[in-house]
Amino acid sequence: MYVKPTKDKAEADITTHQKNPYDIVKNLLKDSVTSLGMNENIYHLLKKPMRVLEVSIPIRMDNGNIRNFTGFRSQHLDILGPTKGGIRFHPDVNVDEVKALSIWMSLKSAILDLPLGGGKGGVIVDPDELSERELETLSRSYIEMITPIIGPQKDIPAPDVNTSPEVMGWMIDEYDKLRGYNIPGMLTGKPIIIGGSEGRLSATGRGVVFTIREAAKVLDIDLNESTAALQGFGNVGSMTAKFLYELGVKIVGITDASGGIYCEDGFHIPKLLSFVREGGVLSEYQEAESLSNEDLFGLPVDIFIPAAVENQITENTAPAIQAKIVAEAANGPTTPEGDKILEEKGTFVIPDILCNAGGVTVSYFEWVQNAMNFYWKEEEVNQKLEERIVEGFQNVLKLKEKKHIRMREAAYSVGIQHIVKAFEARGRTKDSDLSS
Repeated sequence: MYVKPTKDKAEADITTHQKNPYDIVKNLLKDSVTSLGMNENIYHLLKKPMRVLEVSIPIRMDNGNIRNFTGFRSQHLDILGPTKGGIRFHPDVNVDEVKALSIWMSLKSAILDLPLGGGKGGVIVDPDELSERELETLSRSYIEMITPIIGPQKDIPAPDVNTSPEVMGWMIDEYDKLRGYNIPGMLTGKPIIIGGSEGRLSATGRGVVFTIREAAKVLDIDLNESTAALQGFGNVGSMTAKFLYELGVKIVGITDASGGIYCEDGFHIPKLLSFVREGGVLSEYQEAESLSNEDLFGLPVDIFIPAAVENQITENTAPAIQAKIVAEAANGPTTPEGDKILEEKGTFVIPDILCNAGGVTVSYFEWVQNAMNFYWKEEEVNQKLEERIVEGFQNVLKLKEKKHIRMREAAYSVGIQHIVKAFEARGRTKDSDLSS
């Protein structure tokens, strides 16, 4: 029986501040290209997705009426391999958001040396307003509409906000019916029984914690004696909390769409996870004080983790942050204005395109396992994930220290350089494109 995912309804409904993520990522790309001493031509190669598809999805609702939904799929670059990225179901999905997310996916893959480009998709819908039958019909119809541009060697979808392994199961079943045979590598994040990977569900949160651990080493912070605050308690936030707790970190504040909770002595995370999994609402957890989302930012903690949606750390919220480390588990959680304030504070920011890249990494592992029809144990998956994340973190850190720049700028630079090498190897750039 289908259970509607909490993945990240809890995360996605936290109030956002209106900043266009596509404008933000274009400006970051332009600044990084300039900082690298590359010609502006490189920026023009990177700033636009190579393909954006908009589809109309008419669905007959349970009451007999037809309702027409709008869906998107953005494919940024396939210079390194097929594009790859999630599908989100949310009322605020829009074409610029999907474009930005596909660019971020390209950079994540490049930083971790994955043979993939960036893709992203979404449907404008509130899944809580749909019955299970309506949601399944929408899922199948969306994948049917984008079938001409996806596939294991073209573009590989995955779960994202308000989608889940169950939704991926419906989508792959529809794709296989259209193609006439089983193609497990056409998407990732699916149930293990039909080709999903061990460790995929926890991969993003696990990767976040690997990057926090590495940052703590840089700053000489003992995690066993540190504290953290967390915004968002869906899949990514809850898994991050679980792994931080196992490292001895005291998580004292958590918020999601329902509200927030505070415990000065730190939460017993396994007990809190059980409460939520049994249908409890975070804000109604009895063994805690109430906490507003606004107050969360000002908690005197060592680590602050935005694990919700875009545009949370702004010129209004950044001044309150006291944390030494900000780990961006969400995509685009910090606005340029907020980022400038964190820089002035000397906060060590682990940028989203590095911090939350664990999901696409294990999605890549799933795709590889599908191609081999040979599957790894979870321990092996987690080990390979740790190796990739740590290597990516160290590469970004080395460039940061070498050029005396911020981690975000270093991460963008590492990703862009990797992509440009691929352009160069294919003969798509001239020497004049590589320097101003």
